[in-house]
Amino acid sequence: MPELRKDPIIGRWVIVSVEHSRKPKDFIENLSFVEEGECPFCAGKEYLTPKEILSLSDSRQKYQKSTNWQVRVIPSQAPLLRIEGDLDRRGKGVFDVLNGIGAHEVIVESPQHISNMADLGEENIALVITAYVERLRDLEKDKRFKYVLIFKNYGFSAGGGRIMHTRSQLIATPVTPIRVKEELFGSKRYFEFRERCVFCDLIMQEIATKQRVVLETDSFITITPFASRFPFEVWILPRNHNCDFMNLRETEKLDLAKILKRTLLRLKLGLNDPAYNMIVHTAPFRREKEGYWKTIDQDYHWHIEIMPRLIQVAGFEWGTGFYICPIAPEDAAQYLKEVQV
Repeated sequence: MPELRKDPIIGRWVIVSVEHSRKPKDFIENLSFVEEGECPFCAGKEYLTPKEILSLSDSRQKYQKSTNWQVRVIPSQAPLLRIEGDLDRRGKGVFDVLNGIGAHEVIVESPQHISNMADLGEENIALVITAYVERLRDLEKDKRFKYVLIFKNYGFSAGGGRIMHTRSQLIATPVTPIRVKEELFGSKRYFEFRERCVFCDLIMQEIATKQRVVLETDSFITITPFASRFPFEVWILPRNHNCDFMNLRETEKLDLAKILKRTLLRLKLGLNDPAYNMIVHTAPFRREKEGYWKTIDQDYHWHIEIMPRLIQVAGFEWGTGFYICPIAPEDAAQYLKEVQV
């Protein structure tokens, strides 16, 4: 019989196949893509992109000329939101409207034409993480912005486009996204009732049971969530409580790079290089005012969610808000642990 499982953070229900869970091989597919045109992200093609915002060449964060870089941040050529202008908050009857103000940037993760972040070296990935942190800290200075979402779309079916050069994106918004608010409010309710962080409790329970733990390092843990929405969905969480991704210590960056690479390699090798979406969930920018949320540093916990695109969301999911996961997270974790890297 399937199980209805409730997410302990936001209260979302998921239908999970337990007794008749599909086998991992049922999800293995080739990642099909057709590269299109000249790649503007390779070294030597910098003239094809807008002028860089940030260029890093090594872990010491030296800023270099655009022809000598390892990680490069550029404005998106087709931005969803634009940085110039005022918000101009206004109403149209019952509707609220803002100008489309924000920031949309692309983090080019290597000068080489490599498609999957899993194939980068750990030091290179650590440098990508440094670029994330640097851009968060810089965008926090802009009082118009409340949130920055860092995300990666790998593979055409995950929204990655036809140019298979490893990159991620960030979008700064003048409002906090509803998906993030659900986590924030859920974490706050849990803290108010128990005076503990729900993510910290979750980590301790997962370490104790070991049923859904895929990988562990000194500072991080990779799990398949108890109420997984998608087959082989994985989360990477810091063991030590921290609500802000941009507060990562230097020593933690390489450890995060290590577990991120190993997690992505297991997905690549175990599932034949699937398309996936990767999302960094961190706390919004805090600016003290009346009604300021004073416990967010204690009740929220940043984390990374990675969701392979192995099934399609259909009418039932859209109509109910339920998700249907056709493989038990426990089986997915066991399979990923056994993948030879």
